[in-house]
Amino acid sequence: MKRTRPERRQGAAVVRGQLVPESTHDQRLLERQGPADWVHMDPWRVLRIQSEFVEGFGQLAELPTAVTVFGSARTPVDSPDYRMGVELGRKLAKAGYAVITGGGPGAMEAGNKGASEAGGVSVGLGIELPFEQRMNDYVDLGIEFRYFFVRKTMFVKYSCGFIALPGGFGTLDELFEALTLVQTQKVTSFPVVLMGTEFWGGLIDWIKGSLLSTGKIAPEDVDLIHVTDDVDEAVNIIVESEKNRSKQSAEELEAVASQEAEPQ
Repeated sequence: MKRTRPERRQGAAVVRGQLVPESTHDQRLLERQGPADWVHMDPWRVLRIQSEFVEGFGQLAELPTAVTVFGSARTPVDSPDYRMGVELGRKLAKAGYAVITGGGPGAMEAGNKGASEAGGVSVGLGIELPFEQRMNDYVDLGIEFRYFFVRKTMFVKYSCGFIALPGGFGTLDELFEALTLVQTQKVTSFPVVLMGTEFWGGLIDWIKGSLLSTGKIAPEDVDLIHVTDDVDEAVNIIVESEKNRSKQSAEELEAVASQEAEPQ
């Protein structure tokens, strides 16, 4: 009988057995030490964080235009959500987009599978967790991160939009971070699409009934979220947003050129 040992990815490394630490890099970063311990530890962590940014930027810089697909790692392979994820990944790839996911199983695997089988670029951005979650087999380019905030930067920097399949806390975290960036105009022309009207309907009702009705958000903020059951509609939202972004960029360049051409 094969003996199993605990295993964890740590950045580019894999550790097993007694070498598996009791906490993750994120835990140790956010943990408060004694009065002066941080002087000896946190400044050095900056170098490790910097190296993760450099590695991520270097690996992803030459990606084609990409879309990030979020969703639960617990989505069963034989579920409608998984099948929807495969179809979504396939149609995004056929539309010319690379597909970026968290690299894990479930809905993430579905998106990567669809993109890979359609001949597209399939990317997985993994994360060190207390429990092992291996990179799925449909990832062409996989990068393992120690810190969530570095990984989230990569999701945003190299995507032209987010599509969220049904998911749990992680999906909600990524969804609301994306919405906050769009709402505050940290990113522009950046569509956020939710797949599954029945799954997301309660959340949308709460947003309208609790946030909008009490003035916590503006009416136009609700329009930042697109909800659909139709994969073709989701892909079209991304495509149309890209067209608008390209048109806006061309107009801005033309305006700058006109100003430069005017006599001083």
